[in-house]
Amino acid sequence: MDAREQGFVDVELSSNGLGTITFGHPMSNSLPGKILRKLAETISELGQNEAVKVILLRSSGERAFCAGASFDELISIEDLETGHHFFSGFALVINACRKCPKLIIGRVQGKAVGGGVGLASSVDYCFATNRAEVKLSELAVGIGPFVVGPAVERKIGLSAMSELAINASEWRSAEWAKEKGLYTNTYEDAETMDQAIDQLIQQLLQSNPEAMMELKRIFWRGTENWDQLLMERASISGRLVLSDFTRNAISAFKAK
Repeated sequence: MDAREQGFVDVELSSNGLGTITFGHPMSNSLPGKILRKLAETISELGQNEAVKVILLRSSGERAFCAGASFDELISIEDLETGHHFFSGFALVINACRKCPKLIIGRVQGKAVGGGVGLASSVDYCFATNRAEVKLSELAVGIGPFVVGPAVERKIGLSAMSELAINASEWRSAEWAKEKGLYTNTYEDAETMDQAIDQLIQQLLQSNPEAMMELKRIFWRGTENWDQLLMERASISGRLVLSDFTRNAISAFKAK
């Protein structure tokens, strides 16, 4: 199997200070543990790169933005340590976004599920197409959005997050996500969205980097305990994924 078929994280640095991170996986841009850690490392590295002023986070392809956790990897977890290690990958990515001193712009071209909603919630400004429906499907397979929950709740509020978490099998429209504050704006197609993204990025590249850094710090105030909190949440998911209920639910989901 080609290495990229197991998932990838690419980086492109422009001469004017834009750092673009693109992740991808053949299975609707799902995120195996190895890719989660690479994504977290890449966000942190660009955050410390003095040549980078603004970061754009995007996924490959024209359809799904991110299908969340890799089901193949979930079903292979056999002990608490492995379970915690896998789910801590999502914690690392969220915390990397949180602690990155650069503003992160999100590009969501299609559906976001589970951890994908967590990613969209962790950027500082998120664009989406009208096809970018959202769903927190974790409860439907016997776990829950424990790791991504704080990021989603911070972005759209407890009521909307609870709605997504409890009714785990129903998609919410991109317009719903915009109304709740997950997306800043939605567009008819990716081309129109990309034009709006480029316009904002060009403005930001001309802005004071120190001012943007201070804004970012203010935006994330009150999340200083997330290094510990999200790891505790990873332990909950890591325990639940070992239950017979969850194993059977994941197997049934994969068989559909």
